[in-house]
Amino acid sequence: MKFFIDTAEIEEIKSLSKLGLVDGVTTNPSLIYKSGKDFVTVLKEISDIIDGPISAEVTSTDHEKMIAQGIELAKISKNIVVKVPLTENGLIACKELRNNDIEVNVTLCFSSAQALLAGKLGASYISPFIGRLDDVGSSGLSLIKEIVEIYNTFKDIKTKVLAASIRSPSQVSQVANMGAHVATIPPKIISQMIKHPLTDIGLETFMKDWEKTGQKF
Repeated sequence: MKFFIDTAEIEEIKSLSKLGLVDGVTTNPSLIYKSGKDFVTVLKEISDIIDGPISAEVTSTDHEKMIAQGIELAKISKNIVVKVPLTENGLIACKELRNNDIEVNVTLCFSSAQALLAGKLGASYISPFIGRLDDVGSSGLSLIKEIVEIYNTFKDIKTKVLAASIRSPSQVSQVANMGAHVATIPPKIISQMIKHPLTDIGLETFMKDWEKTGQKF
C-alpha cells in the first residue's frame, strides 16, 4: 500500500520524504488555508520535493469552472492530480478531465454507491472519508471494505481506493488489510506509527546491557 501525506506544510513533507515514507501528497482548501501560503506556490514547492501524485483541489462547484481550473492545475506539474468533489458537477468534471488524460481524485466520498459512479467515470482515485463517517455513527472501515470488493468484482474499474480522514495508526493497518491501494495520512499519525512503548523499553534495555559489557564498537 502506498502512503500519501495529508498536509500542505513544506517542512513536514521534507522531513517525511527523507525517511522514504512519502509516495504522494494530498492537499485541500483547508490545508492550504492552514499553511498560510499561496495555493500555486505551495503546489510548486511540493512538486520540487515529491515525484509521486500530488492532489490539488478545485475551488468551484460549477462543472465548467472545475474543468477549467483542473486544466490549469495540471499545468503546474506533471504529477498533479486534480481533486473534484463527489457531486453531479464534480462527476461531470471528472469525466471531462479524464478525457483529457488528466489524473483525477474524486473526494468526499461517503458511500459505496458514490464510489461506483466515480469508478465508472474513470476516476484515478476515490477518497472515502472514514473518520468523518465514524464521527456520525457510521463505519468508515466498512465503507473501505465495500468499495474494494466492488472494484475487485468489476475488473474494468481501474480506480484506486485512497482511504482518507484517517485518525489513528490502527486505521492505517486496517485499511491496508482491507486492500486499500493508498492511505493518506496526517504527519502526526505517521509519527505515532513509528513509535511504540515496547520498542523504547527494549532499546533502553539493550543499551544498558551493552554498557555493562565494557566494550566499544
